[in-house]
Amino acid sequence: MSRLRLAVVVGVLVVFIGIGAYLIFANQSAGKNVTINVSVTGAKTMKPSELSSHLNDTVTINITSDTDGEVHLHGYDIHFNTKAGQTVSGTFKADKAARFAIEWESTGTALGNLTVNP
Repeated sequence: MSRLRLAVVVGVLVVFIGIGAYLIFANQSAGKNVTINVSVTGAKTMKPSELSSHLNDTVTINITSDTDGEVHLHGYDIHFNTKAGQTVSGTFKADKAARFAIEWESTGTALGNLTVNP
């Protein structure tokens, strides 16, 4: 009987460890690859103006503008140096959950926001 008891105890421990590991690691998302395409018009408007991703996503933002200049994503401090009619891209790990402003740098004009959800 002692071997049977030992087998039962080991089996129960394995189940508890497995469930515990699942609960711990299930909440730690590896994130997804997210690509967002936006267009800036007249250095004043961006469509879409509200962008979103989730924590731990790898985010690529592609910006097409009709004006030369710089689009700045605050919080991540990413600068997109736009050339009229061309698409510029930036890729980063969304490792901070918050709402971040996006602006036309030279004038401080608000273009929109990137929300990184937990």
